[in-house]
Amino acid sequence: MNKLSDKITLNPTESKDTRSGFGVGLSELGQNNNDVVALCADLTGSLKMDAFRDAHPDRFFQVGIAEANMIGMAAGMTIGGKIPFTGTFANFSTGRVYDQIRQSVAYSEKNVKICASHAGLTLGEDGATHQILEDIGMMKMLPNMVVINPADHEQTRQATLAIAKHHGPVYLRFGRPKVPVFYKKSNNFEIGKADILLKGTDVTIIATGHLVWEALQAAKQLKEEGVSAEVINMHTIKPLDEKAILDSASKTGKVVTAEEHQKLGGLGESVAQVLAEKMPTPMRFVAVNDSFGESGKPAQLMEKYGLSASNIVTKAKELL
Repeated sequence: MNKLSDKITLNPTESKDTRSGFGVGLSELGQNNNDVVALCADLTGSLKMDAFRDAHPDRFFQVGIAEANMIGMAAGMTIGGKIPFTGTFANFSTGRVYDQIRQSVAYSEKNVKICASHAGLTLGEDGATHQILEDIGMMKMLPNMVVINPADHEQTRQATLAIAKHHGPVYLRFGRPKVPVFYKKSNNFEIGKADILLKGTDVTIIATGHLVWEALQAAKQLKEEGVSAEVINMHTIKPLDEKAILDSASKTGKVVTAEEHQKLGGLGESVAQVLAEKMPTPMRFVAVNDSFGESGKPAQLMEKYGLSASNIVTKAKELL
């Protein structure tokens, strides 16, 4: 029998974009922590940083389309005790400035929070050049870097508050489209601690970001067919909650991972490494299969590239 976590509801009443959750969290931080500063590369509205800018103009820095400079500035600000949050699209937050992140932030262990919106296929109509699907892999390979990919508006708000308390580099990934808000209001986000959203016995579904809601819908479909699915929200890709993975896999003996990212280098790869080393377990992967995206409506792209609840169901049935 499936048991639902008290952290969520399966009957959400509204949909919001996760980038707005970041904006709300950043605004709260601005009110409560004078050391928090924000830098943006000409995308203040898109990153929902307007409220912080308007309330704290002396702590907001519009750097223009100069992302590498923004990362360098942020790294420098930490030396004076500031906690800088940088904001731009995920593609520009990682691919365009990887050298600066590696040298000035990760290697130097600077307390910079790299906040990246419009990640994955759900950026939509801007197309393949902007739809980065490699960023989790790029960031998780950097020593000292924490990588977080929350599931909805409320959890993104919680994560934004939590990373300000963590000392060290963080990559926070979120998105553009509106998705169901199924997390209940709370401030108990714990970095590195997965959320067991639905307990089950037949198959484990480990999802991250926008695919968490799809995983819950897949579990609902499977339940109708007599299959009990355990759903885990792996919101922190690094450090990975190995105990949650192993505990669940030991119970179900089958694991499906789901993510809006390349299959190479993403969540699935991290989970597979843990299982290969400590508990070899049959697996299937729901992810983009070594291809770039394209221009289109977010929902259409998620369906075309196999990132929907129905695809999770299919992969689970393959294991069963």
